[in-house]
Amino acid sequence: MASKQTLSDPSRRVLARWAADCAERVLPLFDADPDADPAAGEQVRDALARTRAYSTGQSTAAEEISKRLGAAKAASAAASPAGAAAARAVGQAAAVAHMGAHALGAAAYAAKAVSLAHPDRPEKVAEEVRWQLARLTTQERSLLRELPPLGADPSGPLGEGLLSRGILGSVIRQIQDDVARS
Repeated sequence: MASKQTLSDPSRRVLARWAADCAERVLPLFDADPDADPAAGEQVRDALARTRAYSTGQSTAAEEISKRLGAAKAASAAASPAGAAAARAVGQAAAVAHMGAHALGAAAYAAKAVSLAHPDRPEKVAEEVRWQLARLTTQERSLLRELPPLGADPSGPLGEGLLSRGILGSVIRQIQDDVARS
């Protein structure tokens, strides 16, 4: 039986658009890193472009699943914590082709990148999450409501793991609470 976190291929394509928007918004934090490896930057931009291509039907889930780890490798090459979190946001967006719940991971890592870039300005994280919520279409909100609450289903990224703790968990809970009310 497939995980509730997977969603159908058409649903994942819809959520990939929002996940790519969330990740792309913080990509300048990766690009601003003067010590970042240029090849890693290319991997991140390629992963983002492929996520957009997947969202519009220009590639298949199988093609994207086989290539989804490029942005994760780039995150380990980032020289700043904010740059690494931005690359991880792209990696989560790219992983939406595999499992829809990764869209929430993309949003959470984008907010984490903002928090790391502005450690003394917590209002920046709140602004980021408001922006993310405002970008959601009615259809995307509906699809996010189909996902289990964070920590309720161990068969995917929303289980008890990295995404359930700290700022990542806080952001995902906030998004899930907001979409549940809409």
